[in-house]
Amino acid sequence: MRTFVYTAKDAKSDRKIEAELQADDENAAVKQLTDRGLVPISVKAKARQFKLPFIGDKISVKEKIIFSRQLSTLSNAGVPLVTSLHTVADQTSDAKFKDIIINVTSAVESGSTFAEALAAHPDVFDEIYVALVAAGETSGTLDQSLERLATQQEKDAEVISAVRGAMVYPLIVLLVLAAVGTFMMVTVLPQVQSLYNSIPGAKLPLITTVMMAFSNLLIHFWWLAIILLIATIFFGRRWAKTPPGIATLDTIKLKAPLIGALYNKLYMARFSRISATLVAAGVPLIRVLETAARAVGNSHVSNSIMRASDQVKGGKSLSESITGDPNFTELVPNMIRTGEQSGSLDTMLARVADYYEKEIAAQIKTISTIVEPAMMIIVGVIALIVVAAVLLPIYSLAGKTGNGAGF
Repeated sequence: MRTFVYTAKDAKSDRKIEAELQADDENAAVKQLTDRGLVPISVKAKARQFKLPFIGDKISVKEKIIFSRQLSTLSNAGVPLVTSLHTVADQTSDAKFKDIIINVTSAVESGSTFAEALAAHPDVFDEIYVALVAAGETSGTLDQSLERLATQQEKDAEVISAVRGAMVYPLIVLLVLAAVGTFMMVTVLPQVQSLYNSIPGAKLPLITTVMMAFSNLLIHFWWLAIILLIATIFFGRRWAKTPPGIATLDTIKLKAPLIGALYNKLYMARFSRISATLVAAGVPLIRVLETAARAVGNSHVSNSIMRASDQVKGGKSLSESITGDPNFTELVPNMIRTGEQSGSLDTMLARVADYYEKEIAAQIKTISTIVEPAMMIIVGVIALIVVAAVLLPIYSLAGKTGNGAGF
């Protein structure tokens, strides 16, 4: 998708509109404008801006939550949608997001539905967002749909933040440890070797010899280490986006010791929360499953959801379709069955999501209590090895000096 800057005239009001839209090419952009009842005057591709690698300009979740809540409040108060969008745009601090809201407003003014206008910006408003807004527009409950969206985004952001937070401490410790170890190997160990080389017949201990081999590699081939690191990151990221890479990483997330159970609960919480939000908004179950499959964040769980969707199309209930699937915990089909029987599927799915979100928080605390002493042990072992590599030669020389003085 590319961004196009256009100038068009509204055929009904004869008003000139200048804004942006996203399309695959110029012809597709022109078609979008004509479908909205606009007469294109000029359509030009927006110049691509240079961006530094690994530095994105995505709209934050917080901005989208505020956008949803403000629109919900204004809509509930009876303020017209276009007026509400203008008001929210004026109050938005993020310049890029403000431009997007203005473009959405222009599209709505030109005759597009709110959902269609949002769908033109897939990098900002995902399929879940568009589906909920479309359901709200159809049922006349847009304010409720936007409120559900804000709640769903907040819950998902809280869970993701908690999982990432649990990974930060071990990563920082390992980075500091690597930095200290590198410093010792490139500064202290070479001095020990120089001291030994100045003494005829002196022989370094085995552990120091091994560490010196790594030290020499770092000192003389540091450029190669940097090239290998950059190449590993570059090709690793590319591989991670291929189907085999995605499947392998998703398998590791589900099967890895300690974090496998955590990720499994995360996917169950996400599936349940998304499904509960969509079902409550009146979205058909097949579309709920298709949307959840694309948003759950794991290819294996996504495949299981799509298999369940095919079975639901064939006449089976959702609970029957996911019973026995290894990618779903037993609680999920049991709670869904209760919801199907009582006619409160959205309520039961929301309860499943609440349960697993609490379980995730509890497991993160457990992992933290295990990781901290484990990291201390690892740090202690590595520090012992480095200290031994430095001190053993010194003690060995001191012993030889002492023996020589005795004679």
